[in-house]
Amino acid sequence: MEEKSLRITGTDKTFFNKITKTLTKMLIPTKIGINGMLISIKRNSLLKAFEAYQNNDENYDQKETEKKYDTAYEAYLESLDKYVMDSIYKKVKNDTASEFEKEALSKYYEVTSLKENEFVEYKHRKQKYLLELDNDGVQLSGKEKLIERYNQFYVSKMDTLYKGILKNYSIKLADTTNTYEASKEWIYTKIFYTLEDYIQNILSLKIRIGDDKVAKDVIKEYENYETFTVGKLDTKDNIEKNVLLLSISRKLFTHSLPLIVAIQCYEKLLKDARILVQDTKIATKREKAYGMLMNLFEDYHVKLLSTKVYWENAKEREEFKAFWNQYKEVCKLKESNFIEYVRQKEILFIKNDMKKIREGNTKTDYSRLITYYKRKLIDYGAMKELKNAYTSEGKYTKKLKEVA
Repeated sequence: MEEKSLRITGTDKTFFNKITKTLTKMLIPTKIGINGMLISIKRNSLLKAFEAYQNNDENYDQKETEKKYDTAYEAYLESLDKYVMDSIYKKVKNDTASEFEKEALSKYYEVTSLKENEFVEYKHRKQKYLLELDNDGVQLSGKEKLIERYNQFYVSKMDTLYKGILKNYSIKLADTTNTYEASKEWIYTKIFYTLEDYIQNILSLKIRIGDDKVAKDVIKEYENYETFTVGKLDTKDNIEKNVLLLSISRKLFTHSLPLIVAIQCYEKLLKDARILVQDTKIATKREKAYGMLMNLFEDYHVKLLSTKVYWENAKEREEFKAFWNQYKEVCKLKESNFIEYVRQKEILFIKNDMKKIREGNTKTDYSRLITYYKRKLIDYGAMKELKNAYTSEGKYTKKLKEVA
């Protein structure tokens, strides 16, 4: 069926095919009506089972209510799957589908294409797809009581599905046998895409329906995220948006995106930000990118590394302790001399990053960034520029000396 759907080209010329097509068109509305009625029945059964399961009534056996809920959910998904294959597929095949239906079928095949090679992701994404498909219909129905009941089920189940998807990505990212940078880049992209998809469609719904489980600081960060949904975003904007997505994820997906994975995601963003600073030619834009990089350093060290309890590498742990002690000393200046506090903090971040770049085994050429960093240190008086010295080849080079 999937192979045939890819070869749909339009009208058939033979008399027999024309008759078949006409008969199928006549039967489709009846088929849609039957499927719609079946979905409505299964949905109502599901909502009753979900509410009984959520109520946790002492008069009911919790295991039994959970089993009934799972059974009702499975039957509901089957009815939605049948709707796609019996109704939408036939309408697309016979060229009577709307743009929405064509897109729905396209997304369906996109999801099912994951089945052979990415079964775990397929399992979660197919459920997500079918729920989204029916949710669109429920929201457009205008039935307030139904919408209210369905929203409670929808956000609960979607939370579970998104957590499963992100956990699957976390396992892949933490897999040390995967040494291919290209595949890891793709996982990072999927993580950020999934986080944004959740925030746009589920977190926004939770806030709209007044879900009391959504913390105030999450709502505030969501409002900050909304500023990135207007207008065209450049590279700097996208990095800042992804930093915000990660920050929200630390509150919503602590177990699905554990600390070790969050650190890898931050390091990916740090790499992108470094490259942006050194590749930007326009001075004003470069300074803005540099300011973003400094903020990213602070988020990375304060929000993440400072909360890390277990360190696999003892040397890295001691190095961070030394850095953290210096950072706390710098922070003491914040109240008394804010300008000096900002200057000293930048110097600390720059020196720490220069050290990591020099010691790190990276394929990226950061030579222009190092030059930029050195110029910043000279401007801040943290490095002296000595007289030019000639080499044996008759060329001269600038000598720099770090100020103690």
